[in-house]
Amino acid sequence: MAEYKILVAPPKGPRRPWLIAIGIVLVVVAAVGAGAFVIGRHSTSTHGAQNQGGSTPGTVPAQPLRIVSTTPAGGATNVPSDQVVSIHLSLPVTDPAGMPNFSPPVSGSWKKVGQSLLSFVATAPFIPTTMETLTIPAGTSGPHSTAGKTLAAPVSIEFTVGQASTERLQQLLAQLNYLPLSFTPSGALNSPNKATTAQTGTFNWRWASLPASLISLWTEGAENVITKGAVMNFENQNGLTVDGIAGMKVWTTLLSDLSTGKMEANPYAYVLVSKQAPQNLTVIANGIPALVNIPVNTGAPGADTADGTYPVFEHVTSSRMKGTNPDGSTYDDPNVPWASYFNGGDALHGFVRATYGSPQSNGCVEMTLANAAKVWTLTPIGTLVTVTGPAS
Repeated sequence: MAEYKILVAPPKGPRRPWLIAIGIVLVVVAAVGAGAFVIGRHSTSTHGAQNQGGSTPGTVPAQPLRIVSTTPAGGATNVPSDQVVSIHLSLPVTDPAGMPNFSPPVSGSWKKVGQSLLSFVATAPFIPTTMETLTIPAGTSGPHSTAGKTLAAPVSIEFTVGQASTERLQQLLAQLNYLPLSFTPSGALNSPNKATTAQTGTFNWRWASLPASLISLWTEGAENVITKGAVMNFENQNGLTVDGIAGMKVWTTLLSDLSTGKMEANPYAYVLVSKQAPQNLTVIANGIPALVNIPVNTGAPGADTADGTYPVFEHVTSSRMKGTNPDGSTYDDPNVPWASYFNGGDALHGFVRATYGSPQSNGCVEMTLANAAKVWTLTPIGTLVTVTGPAS
């Protein structure tokens, strides 16, 4: 097939001015368009650098140091007294120095256990029932990242330490001679922050001649009136509020007394009241009968002295007693001597009667003034009083 070419001959004669003008305009528009695109890209890049705090385009901005989490978390309750406290931060940090701090204070120190993890090595337990506040300082006194960053503001978290076990409470009371039992641990504490954690060991009765009525009240590891009476005695001996509850002050003082070897020096006393005729009272001190068969009067019919075992909660040399007798008459005795209250308004005390040994009182355990003075010296707060016998 023949190949055909179409030839276009250039125009002859001078070029028309309007065509030249259009060409110039197109060139200018193209140049302006290209320049606007380049400037636009440059402008956008500059704006992005300003958003990154002036960093070089393409670099990652420096991150602030912050707290990611803590163990225990803020607001945690029932935290074990041997809890390992840790702080997880957002950046790798340097070794800590003397911070953060606790209120109330707990002895120990902080150490770095990971690139961004701090842990508290306690040399004492967190005191049971305490509300603890952990404060993590900001600025130069707080944690530092390896790049020199610090917290912008201090951080505080609160947590509540749980109650320690009844068994550990009994162990400490026994070691300080507040119980009629001794406790011998199997070995030394394996860590100082375990001081309020129950230890392996053995309880033993301190005296072989204790009455069955007292021995039957004891259960290892369980709340019982023997333990409650011992706590009340301990509170009274140390000037604490007497309520029989092992709170923060009780635990703090127990640990302090254990560390200093401060033992209970008074004899362990137990009172047994028999309503069997003739009614009488016996006081056992350190396993030995100190006062035997003291004649007493318990409650008359309608005002019976209730059976049971009760700890003495008030111990006064003189007491005003007011009330209503079973027959409806009232009484007001302003100076009843040697009173040891053990169950509501019932007390061991002195009172002048023609005879002793039968139900005559309004619920109390009455005795001669001379006998009451002897009993009073052996029945401080926390002393257990057991009342047994037939109903009046």
